[in-house]
Amino acid sequence: MKKKFGILTLALCLMLGAAGCSDNSSSSSSSNASSAKVELNISAAASLQEAMVELEKEFKDINPDVKLTVNLGSSGSLMQQIQEGAPCDLFISAGAKQMDALVEYGTVEKDAVKTLLTNDLVLVAAKGEKVDSLDALKTDDVEKIAIGDPESVPAGKYAKEVLDNTKLYDNVKDKLVLAKDVKEVLSWVQKGNADVGFVYLSDATGVDDVDVVLTTDDDSHSEIAYPVAVLKDSKQAKVAQQFEDFLLSDKAQNILEKHGFNKVK
Repeated sequence: MKKKFGILTLALCLMLGAAGCSDNSSSSSSSNASSAKVELNISAAASLQEAMVELEKEFKDINPDVKLTVNLGSSGSLMQQIQEGAPCDLFISAGAKQMDALVEYGTVEKDAVKTLLTNDLVLVAAKGEKVDSLDALKTDDVEKIAIGDPESVPAGKYAKEVLDNTKLYDNVKDKLVLAKDVKEVLSWVQKGNADVGFVYLSDATGVDDVDVVLTTDDDSHSEIAYPVAVLKDSKQAKVAQQFEDFLLSDKAQNILEKHGFNKVK
């Protein structure tokens, strides 16, 4: 009888122990789940490269459990990637054309689009180049003019508008070399592969080995505005909206201004 009682007691202890282990395991899993990071996929125009480093750091200080994965490139390439199903929760374009295409495609709700910032288009030249006006682009002193591909790079589209509106395009079209994005334009000028190039003021800010020759007139090209929007089918829409709100905050706008962008008015 005592032996039988001992066996029953042992079985009961084992059952309680197993239940305790199960509870601990469940508690551990719950804890791990609650501390898991949320990954947010951001597709952003290449001209935001330097600013995004600082913006990402500031946002992670506020939201340490959010991991930002930033995909930088020409707005046209990013738009195409999104249309083809690339992971993206929030898109920042350097031009309205690409965002409008996603609205038409049904990937972005029209009412979700906001203006994040504006920018200026400038002509840059390598140090020592004898270029001081747009008319100088017609002279023999300038052999290669770098611009982004107008079909996919907003900065290139704006540059072509400037050349068209100033009646220079036909005179310089054979000198044009087309880059995949605005950062490549800047790189070509820095390396001497092009005499001059059209980039955003934000790209030239803080760069020592090029000179900003001139800032193009606002009426010589379309408004340079960067639209931002959370994608309609984002699986992290709530967190993506938090990041968008942060980008529009005074702190983020001050960071963008420091990098050569203009604040939203």
